[in-house]
Amino acid sequence: MGPPPVAGAVAVNFVPSGGGADVQASGGPVKQPPPQADRAMLHRTEHTRTYPCAACGGQLQFDIASQKLRCPNCGNYSEIEAPRAPVAARDLRAAIGELRALQATTAGPEVTGNHEIKCQNCGGTTSFVGSLTATRCPYCATPIQRDDVHNAPARLPVDGVVPFRIDEKNARVLVEKWVSGRWFAPSEFKKYKRLGSFASVYHAYFTYNADTYTWYQGEQGIEYTETYRDSDGDLQTVTRVRWYPVQGEVVNQFVDVPVLANEHTDRERIKTLEPWPIQDATTYSPEYVAGHLARTYDRDAEESLPEARSEMENEIEHTVRRDIGGDQQRIHSLNSTWNSLAYKHVLLPIWLLTVIYLDRPFNVYINGLTGEVSGERPWSKIKIAIAVTLAVLLVVVIVVLYMKFGHHSTGHGSTTTVHHSTHRR
Repeated sequence: MGPPPVAGAVAVNFVPSGGGADVQASGGPVKQPPPQADRAMLHRTEHTRTYPCAACGGQLQFDIASQKLRCPNCGNYSEIEAPRAPVAARDLRAAIGELRALQATTAGPEVTGNHEIKCQNCGGTTSFVGSLTATRCPYCATPIQRDDVHNAPARLPVDGVVPFRIDEKNARVLVEKWVSGRWFAPSEFKKYKRLGSFASVYHAYFTYNADTYTWYQGEQGIEYTETYRDSDGDLQTVTRVRWYPVQGEVVNQFVDVPVLANEHTDRERIKTLEPWPIQDATTYSPEYVAGHLARTYDRDAEESLPEARSEMENEIEHTVRRDIGGDQQRIHSLNSTWNSLAYKHVLLPIWLLTVIYLDRPFNVYINGLTGEVSGERPWSKIKIAIAVTLAVLLVVVIVVLYMKFGHHSTGHGSTTTVHHSTHRR
């Protein structure tokens, strides 16, 4: 532990994802609420679950518009039975210590490669690829969830979920607007937006809370100007800096710094979907996932921590620079003490459009809560060539017009100037 904060410390509440969630950062893992009645049909032999409709026997799905379970066959609605409650954070060190101890003696479920199960509705074979934990039967479209992952003792449980708010209709409007605005995308790609794969996917995230105390040493730079004459006798002004030694301490409080826990080639693109309203997370229930795709984590809370810690350290440096003040700052040393470190494992919703164009996949992502869109598109060489040709033609036209009319106008101006000068003499 470092020295305690002193008077004059700068307190910064850095909340990149909304903040305001109920936090428990010490005292070991947070105890889960007592289990509620489960309406799911659990298929013990396959370790899966489905949600049959009590009215017609169809399969219930989480309906985004109503935030209830709904049967697409008969239209029957069912309330979500899981209680809505704030999500408390777990002490990271205690939870990881317990997890590693369990992993040493207990084999966890396989979340790599292909995991095949038999659909209990039609008997067809359904594959869960990698960390996928919720999908649909390719033959009868029954929503199926793996029941052997989220409750596995050798894996971190899901603490919370922020259910989809943007339904498919509105998501398609958003992606239509985004694709239509890509002027140099091939026309064929724009047609593919109606034919490509469009799916609602819950991604695994870890969010981190931390309280840090940082002692620093550095210099504060104050700018001033000096005026002098150069070798030609002209007056010149130069800006110089006076440096003064400083030291001090700052306190940072971080709430819900999010890290995508799934291996993904588009991590930076998905990062631009932030911020996430993590404060709206509710206690996890598989009912929210029914009818949608979902993934469990590929990297656990300890393995995902370096990305969050790097973001926090950058913010600590910004805080120190603000505390140093002046016009410029130099930081010679930072000594940070992490007084508490906690995490939450939450599922966050993303709409995903995948278009295969010229044998290459292009993905467009939509934040299922805020509507933020980020994606990649191909470039049309023909459209770019046409645009370059038009730009060259425009330049040629401007030059021709200038040569024809601009030069003539310049001559008139010159004559007027000469006449005016003669008049003055």
